[in-house]
Amino acid sequence: MIHVTGVDEVTDETFDAEVLGETRPVLVEFTADWCGPCRQLAPVLGAVADEERERLRVVQIDVDRNPGISARYGVLSMPTLMVFRAGEPVKSMVGARPKRRLLQELEDVL
Repeated sequence: MIHVTGVDEVTDETFDAEVLGETRPVLVEFTADWCGPCRQLAPVLGAVADEERERLRVVQIDVDRNPGISARYGVLSMPTLMVFRAGEPVKSMVGARPKRRLLQELEDVL
């Protein structure tokens, strides 16, 4: 998996506690090693995680090593970005995007 500074990795085993139990909104990137657009998105996620750390937690989950969570939320394309708030998915986006666009898309859930 593409590791990004400031972005924690979650697994099928830790997802419920780390994401659904978090008090802040959580942006989850569903990613895979073979995903080119995921590599493009990595520096964007790192920047968003750093800039918005007070309002938003950013995590990644490797879909190949953690198929349970991917199946639970019907994730079929990488990268898929899902925002969870109060234990529920409230927004889903597919594909890489520049930081400015991602921040605009997140405004309504922060």
